[in-house]
Amino acid sequence: MRVIRKYANRRLYDTQQSRYVTLEDLRRLIIDEEPFRVEDAKSGEDLTRTILLSIIIEQEQADSDAEVFSNDLLAQLIRVYDMSSPLPLARYLEQGTQLMLQQQKRMQNQWQQALKHSPMELMRELAEENMRFWQRALNKPNPPKDDDDTPRS
Repeated sequence: MRVIRKYANRRLYDTQQSRYVTLEDLRRLIIDEEPFRVEDAKSGEDLTRTILLSIIIEQEQADSDAEVFSNDLLAQLIRVYDMSSPLPLARYLEQGTQLMLQQQKRMQNQWQQALKHSPMELMRELAEENMRFWQRALNKPNPPKDDDDTPRS
């Protein structure tokens, strides 16, 4: 796994390539499915999540036509954090996004193979895959509660 160090001056240093990198460079690593970890240069604290959020913010601001998070969606996400028993939203979003990416790749492969299946057959298969996903997502048990089993407020 590639290690990126974040220094106090907010610069990011790729230890594998021995050079400073930008958020755009890290975005390209993500697209290329290259695993990396961002850590604080002094403490070694894992900052990967914060950097990933920064990349999302940068993309949202760069192209308003490609915005993923509307104001309404962002407000709803904030409300989820305030629920006394938060939904297992992370798992749901991860599974849904993974399904969407898999289907996109599958559609591209199907078109590249000159539609070996008819378009109706392909749509039927995608619909069945969607149904299986939703059945799995809705039938999975909730993650375990905190040790003391008391609801959060």
